[in-house]
Parts: sequence; structure tokens; C-alpha cells
Amino acid sequence: MKIISWNVNGIRAVAKKNFFDDFAQMGADIVCLQETKAQDDQVSETLEPIEGYHIYSNSAEKKGYSGTAIISKEKPISVRKDIGIEKHDTEGRVLCLEYKDFFLVDVYVPNSGSALKRLDYRQEWDQDFFNYLKNLEKEKPVLVCGDFNVAHRAIDLARPKPNYNKSAGFMQEEIDGMDRFTQGGLIDTFRHFYPETTDKYSWWSYRAGARGKNVGWRIDYFLASESFLPSIKDSFILNKVMGSDHCPVGIELK
Repeated sequence: MKIISWNVNGIRAVAKKNFFDDFAQMGADIVCLQETKAQDDQVSETLEPIEGYHIYSNSAEKKGYSGTAIISKEKPISVRKDIGIEKHDTEGRVLCLEYKDFFLVDVYVPNSGSALKRLDYRQEWDQDFFNYLKNLEKEKPVLVCGDFNVAHRAIDLARPKPNYNKSAGFMQEEIDGMDRFTQGGLIDTFRHFYPETTDKYSWWSYRAGARGKNVGWRIDYFLASESFLPSIKDSFILNKVMGSDHCPVGIELK
């Protein structure tokens, strides 16, 4: 089984580019999308050309903002939206599908913002989302994927020094939030398989030709419950796939 995660930065925008060709070429069993920027009916309508898959989405109350969706060949046992905390549950940031052997959680973590206006809120979110995942884990192993809006270590971005504690996505508070996940039994699958790999990123600014120069950040992840690691064969980053400021990331199950 191949599972892919992709922040598409607008499902309707990416659908006008090469999305359907890329989708077919990736050959995934499940594709998790973030930042759909569309309501549920708009997601369904946009993805209508895709045959042989079930489509689920969780949209923000605010139109054209945030949102998550999952495209799955296999029909899940259950579908759950949000994390059950009112202040976090208006932006369509979490979608959870239950399968026989695991929960798959698609997440679009709040960005702290250019002036770090949401950094305090982001810290609350990280704690509450971690608690949500650990509660799920009491039932069965968890796979959580999506845009976490943080580069975890210096190796995960091209220019760590000028960004550390200055830019959203590489603030110590955000790093601490990621530490909570990885030290709390959720393994960063890419780093598990490729602990020393550099220059593999999943997001690039649209400014100053950053993508062409590969001045990027790895902020999209697949985290897995430790007990589920033996079921994972590989983790990968499809940095050649265009269409968004993010590229798809994925895992392959045995």
C-alpha cells in the first residue's frame, strides 16, 4: 500500500494544472490533501474525474481557507472530523479515517503567521493535537501525515541559522511541539529511514526562485506509532512534482 500526503495550496487551483496526471502517475492507494481552500461540495465536484476512490473532506467555516481531504481506494471503517475542541474545530484541519490495522490522520497544522501572531495559539494546538493522537493510539496504531508547518531540525531546512527563532516554522516553541510528537512515541518516518539525508525538502517559498535553487524546508511529514514501524517499508519525498509550493511526501507499507 502506498500513502501520499500533499499540501495542494488550493484544490481548485491545482486541478487546473497537472494534478490528475500526477495523481495517476503516483499510483497511491490513499492520498491525503491539505489546504484544499474549498467547501466539501467544491472538493467533491473538483475531484469528480477520479474514479475508483472514495473521497472525504473536512472544510473550514471560512470559505476559501484551510481544509483537508482524503482520497482512498479502500472504504474506511469510520470517518472522524476534528479533535473535539471547539476553538480548534472551525478550520477543517483534521480528518481521520479508521482502517483495520491503523488510524490515518490527515492534518494541516496552523501556521504561526508572518508576524508570529498565532505562535501562542500554535503551542496550544500542538499540545491538544498530541493528546488527541495519543487517545486514538489507545485503540490502534496511528499514522499521521500532513503539513506540520515546522522544520524539526537544522538538517530540515536549507538556511537554518538566519531563520532560527526569527521565522514561523523554525521557532523554538514549534520545534518543542515537534519534539513532543517524536519523543512521545510518534516516529518521523523519513528520518527513520534517512537520518542523514540533506537537501530533501517539501516546501519552497515562491520568492526569489527558491525552488529552482532548492532553498527549501521539510515541513510535511508522516509520523507513525512506534508499534506500526515494522509495517512501513519506505518513506519518500516527490520533490519533482509541481503544482503547489509544497511537493507530495509518502510512505510505502509492506
